Amino acid sequence: MSRSHLLFAILAVSVAFLAFFLRQYSLRQQQILKLWKIEDLAMYNGTDADGSPILLGILGSVFDVTKGRSHYGPGGGYHHFAGRDASRAFVSGNFTGDGLTDSLHGLSSVEVKSVVDWRDFYNRSYIYAGKVVGRYYDSLGEPTKYLKGVEAKAARGAQLLEKQKKEEAKLPDCNSRWSQQEGGEVWCETGYPRLVQKPLEIALTGKMRKRCACFKEEELAQPGLELYQDCDYLSKVCPVN
Repeated sequence: MSRSHLLFAILAVSVAFLAFFLRQYSLRQQQILKLWKIEDLAMYNGTDADGSPILLGILGSVFDVTKGRSHYGPGGGYHHFAGRDASRAFVSGNFTGDGLTDSLHGLSSVEVKSVVDWRDFYNRSYIYAGKVVGRYYDSLGEPTKYLKGVEAKAARGAQLLEKQKKEEAKLPDCNSRWSQQEGGEVWCETGYPRLVQKPLEIALTGKMRKRCACFKEEELAQPGLELYQDCDYLSKVCPVN
C-alpha cells in the first residue's frame, strides 16, 4: 500500500470515528434536554411488543433501564418502577396503590437520603434520559423548591448519620449470638450489657430504637439504661428472648 493510500485510509477511519462520536454526543444531549410528561413516561414501561426502551423516574430524573429488561420488564421484580416516578417506594417497600408515588412527604431525613442514594446509583449504572416535569422539575427543566428541599433534607440526614456513628463509637457494642436450639444471648468482654436508646434515632427515622452496649460498673446507675429481662445486675452474659 502506498503512503497516500495509507493516509487516506487513516483519514477515512478518523472521519468515521468522529461522525460516530458526534452522533452519540448528539443523542446524549437530546436525552439531557428531554423533558417528560408523566403520561408520556408511562408509555415506556416495557409492555410494548416492539421492544421500546424501558424508562424509570426517581426524584424527577429519568433513566433508561432497558439493559435490565429481565428485572424491569413485565414479570420482573422491579417492573413496578418502570414507566413512572415512584421515588417513595424505594424506601417504603409499598409497591401498590398510593405507595407508587413520587412524594416523599413524611419521610425522615435518613429515608430521604436513601432515595437520593438510589438516584445516584441509577446515575452511575444506567443511561440518563431527561427529567419529568412536575414535582421536581418545572416546565423549563429547572429544579423546583421541592427538589432543593429534598436534597437539603438528605444532606441533614447524612450529617446526622455521621454524628450518630461517632456517638455510638464511644460505647462498645455487645457481642451477640443466636441458635435455634439455645436461643440468643448478648455479652461483654469488658463491662456489662445494657439496652440504651440509639442517639439521634428519633431525629433520623422518627422512631425509637435501642442497641446493646457495654458499660462499666460505675456507669450503670446513669438514667436511660435498661437491664435485660432475666439478667442479673452484674452479669456479663444476658439471655435475649
